[in-house]
Amino acid sequence: MDMEWYLPLIWAGIIGVAVAMYVVMDGFDLGIGILFPTSQSEAERDQMMRSIAPFWDGNETWLVLGGAGLFVAFPLAYAIIMPAFYLPVIVMLLALVFRGVAFEFRIVSDNKPWWNAAFTGGSVVATLCQGLILGGMIQGIHVRDGAYAGGTFDWATPFALLCALSLVAGYALLGATWLTMKTEGSVADRSRAQAKVLLLVVLGFMAAVSLYTPLSQDRIFERWFTLPNFYYLWPIPLVTGLLAFGCWRWLTHGRDAPPFLAAIGLFMLGFGGLVVSNFPYLVPPSLTVWDTAAAPSSQIFMLVGTLVMLPIILAYVVFIYWIFRGKVREGESYH
Repeated sequence: MDMEWYLPLIWAGIIGVAVAMYVVMDGFDLGIGILFPTSQSEAERDQMMRSIAPFWDGNETWLVLGGAGLFVAFPLAYAIIMPAFYLPVIVMLLALVFRGVAFEFRIVSDNKPWWNAAFTGGSVVATLCQGLILGGMIQGIHVRDGAYAGGTFDWATPFALLCALSLVAGYALLGATWLTMKTEGSVADRSRAQAKVLLLVVLGFMAAVSLYTPLSQDRIFERWFTLPNFYYLWPIPLVTGLLAFGCWRWLTHGRDAPPFLAAIGLFMLGFGGLVVSNFPYLVPPSLTVWDTAAAPSSQIFMLVGTLVMLPIILAYVVFIYWIFRGKVREGESYH
C-alpha cells in the first residue's frame, strides 16, 4: 500500500521537473524566435541564433521525458489528455519540427527571409499551442467512465487564449534576458530595453490569470483562500513581486546574468502556483495521480532506467552550458 502511494508521487515529481526544465530551457530559445522580427539586420539575427545554437535541440529532451513519463507512469491520464488536446498537440509538434528545420536551413541558405519567417512562425505557433494546452488543463477536462467525454474544441476558450498570450510574453521575456546575458552590442542593448517592457506585460498576465482562476474555479479558490492554507501560501505572490522588482533593478543597472535568473525564478513561482492550485489532480478536476497511475511493477521498472539516465542528462546539460559559457560577439561565425 505504501509503495502504491509513494510511486505516483515520485513519478509526478519527475514529470514536474521535466516540464519545468523544458519550459525554462526551451522557453528562452522559443523566446528568441518570438523576438526575431525585432532585429534590425541579418547580422543581428545571426548573433541571436548563435547564442542558442549549442543548446536548442538538447533543450527539447525534457519535452520527450515529460511525455514519455506521462505515458508510462500515468497511462490513464495520457489516454484522457491526448484526445482532449489532439489538435494543439499535433500543431505544436509540427511547429517545433518546422522551427528546427528553419534553424538548420537558415545557416546555409542564400534566401534567409523565408527561413526567418519560418523560425519565427514555428516559435510563436508552438508557444501558443503550449499555452492553449495549459489553459485547457487548468479549466478542467470533462471525463466520464474513465475516458475523455468532451468535444474537439473544448480547449478553445478565452481563458486558454489568455494563457497562450501569457506564455508568449513569458517566453519572450526569457529570450530577452538570455540575449542580455549572452550577447554584446546592439542586440544586448535592445534586449535589455525589451525585457523591461516584457516584465511589466508578464506581471500583468500573471495577475490576470491568478485572479481569474480562483474566481472561476471553486476548488482553486478553496486551495488559496481558506484557512490555514492562506497563511502558508501568501509568501508565493510576495516573493514573486520582490523578484520582479529585483529583475527590474538589475536590468536598469546593466547586470547580465541576474535578470535571466530572475525571469527563471518568476516562471518557477508561476509553475509552483499552478501545482499548488491543482495538485493532486493530474486530470483536473476529477482524477488524481493515484487514480491514473500504472501498476507499481511498471512504475518501478521505468523508474530504475530513469534514475540511471536522468543524472547523465543533467551532467550533459551542465557540461554543454559550461563549455559554451560567455558572450556571443558581433560578427562571429557559426563554426
